[in-house]
Amino acid sequence: MSDIADHGVRFGRIAAMLPVKAMTKAYDFYTNVLGFKKTFENGNPVGFMMKRDQGEVHLTLQPNHKAADFNVAHLMVDNVDALHTVCQQYGLRIIKSLQDKDYGLRAFVFEDPDGNRIDVGQPI
Repeated sequence: MSDIADHGVRFGRIAAMLPVKAMTKAYDFYTNVLGFKKTFENGNPVGFMMKRDQGEVHLTLQPNHKAADFNVAHLMVDNVDALHTVCQQYGLRIIKSLQDKDYGLRAFVFEDPDGNRIDVGQPI
């Protein structure tokens, strides 16, 4: 770390905040399809913090959300092929097909039901 950036602060976790148009639909997807569990909820309208293993996402209601055309989160998993199959079975749009990358990951990109692009990888 450079001396300029060494300001004495230690960083903890950082989690993606995903905008969703319909909270119930998004909640159902992240819990029933991906297996996340709600760990906290707050606000009006309600937002959720969800975890599965070491993965964490926050869902925030944004009824006028327009999905970005770039990845908004990166998820490391221990079985990328299995998650790719789940995404296909659920009918999710696969943006980048499953393949081994020259930077050492087997990876693909999918869109959640709100169009949020999630880059999924597993070390080769």
